[in-house]
Amino acid sequence: MNPLWKLDRTLPGGSPLESGAHHDVVVVGAGITGLSTAVMLTRAGLDVAVIDAGGIAELATGANTGKLSLLQGGQLAKLRRHHPASLVRAYVDANRSGMEWLLAFAELAGVPFTRGTDHSYAQSPAGIGTVDEQHSAAREAGLPTRMPSPSALPSTSFPLAAAVALDDQVAIDPVAVAVALADDLLAAGGALHTGVRATGAHALAGRVDTPAGPLFADHIVLATGTPITDRGLYFAKTRGLRSYCVSFRVPGDLPEGTFLSVDGPTRSLRPVTAADGPGGDARLVVGGNGHPVGRADSEAAAVEDLIAWTQLHFPGAEETHRWSAQDYESHDLIPFVGAMPRGLGRIRFATGYAKWGLSNAPAAAQRLTSEILGTPRRDRPTWITTIGTRLTVPADLGRGAVEGGKVAAALASGWADAERRGVPVAQPAEGEGVVANRAGRPVAISTVDGVTRAVSAVCTHLGGVLSWNDAECSWDCPLHASRFAPDGTRIEGPALRDLTPLSPADPE
Repeated sequence: MNPLWKLDRTLPGGSPLESGAHHDVVVVGAGITGLSTAVMLTRAGLDVAVIDAGGIAELATGANTGKLSLLQGGQLAKLRRHHPASLVRAYVDANRSGMEWLLAFAELAGVPFTRGTDHSYAQSPAGIGTVDEQHSAAREAGLPTRMPSPSALPSTSFPLAAAVALDDQVAIDPVAVAVALADDLLAAGGALHTGVRATGAHALAGRVDTPAGPLFADHIVLATGTPITDRGLYFAKTRGLRSYCVSFRVPGDLPEGTFLSVDGPTRSLRPVTAADGPGGDARLVVGGNGHPVGRADSEAAAVEDLIAWTQLHFPGAEETHRWSAQDYESHDLIPFVGAMPRGLGRIRFATGYAKWGLSNAPAAAQRLTSEILGTPRRDRPTWITTIGTRLTVPADLGRGAVEGGKVAAALASGWADAERRGVPVAQPAEGEGVVANRAGRPVAISTVDGVTRAVSAVCTHLGGVLSWNDAECSWDCPLHASRFAPDGTRIEGPALRDLTPLSPADPE
């Protein structure tokens, strides 16, 4: 499951971590959020170090579609249903500011991108009302959207009943941007340490713990998708979502512009050319079929469905790459950015981009930078104040309550299902995993690359029983979206500790 964007690309690795080193700022996470924040702060003269458990653009940044749009499917319509127009406008202004900053950086760094028309479209007449809502919310928020007449709709080979269009949106290679940001950071004297996992952040001591030793800083930024500390309980104020992408070589012409359906099952289309992506030849990226992490019957089936849909509507389409990505959606649909509660003003974070990180991430970096530098509130953009002082409305509480109920149900059903399946169990076939009961404890048993392993099936965050992800061959938590490799190594999510290794001897 290797993204198209990482095709034949060597990523910068930085330098070894010096235990006990002190910096003005330590940023945890080398995606767009962390690297943008680090570049902004380094340009302001601060000493900044970035650490990441993996590499540059390891997770969400390296696995998105590379679409940079202010239209964003049906997002604005969803926001406007329950929030004032001023908040929707502030959200758009924030994304516009983030988009402008990223594109200005890309131009200076020589990262190519293309501009075109983005479409939020209905696949059937049932979705036309949402398209109308999206157009109304977008115009109210200051976007120059237009509604093509039926005769003026783009000619497509896939179902399209109606669409709202926004011109001058962008397609870009997200990993190329991340690499350029890392290069800029290093050239300006910043530090980059990849393969170094943060295992804790402490406000009073200004310390970030890692297996290679501690780092100290006046400010700490958690740019980790979801915060790696439970202060503020943001794991319960967001939900983790997983979605899928497949790239294809397609005979004939690619669609003109980018497309995202407002009705389900979600279909996202993004043509890739030599000017806005790797590989040198034209391709089509099709994404969609998102779902809460750990709550799918089969992730592999979601990928196969995308392939079948594409080959139906683009005959002769040949798959080249497939991958998946994870992002977090806040219950009020606006990202959480700023100072961490009980963080003494020294720990800051950003989460809840709802799959629109290419614009939300640099916007978050702008806010984080202004706070760390102590920019007076009167000199900050209006959107920062509007978003930062937003009120929780009943609909937000309702979405949170619904998600909380689903988390509780997943917790109960996971333990009940594990108790019913005792060991010994048949050895899982290649690429498969099973949860069984061993002496009252759930055990996760899988076979990957010919190796059968057993680990504790209990998430190290809050005790959810894990489920097997048959697309990524990982153990995923249906509670708060932590994920683990077959050997128990933590991949992502609010969990900080690996799973306990166990003997796989009991499978038959």
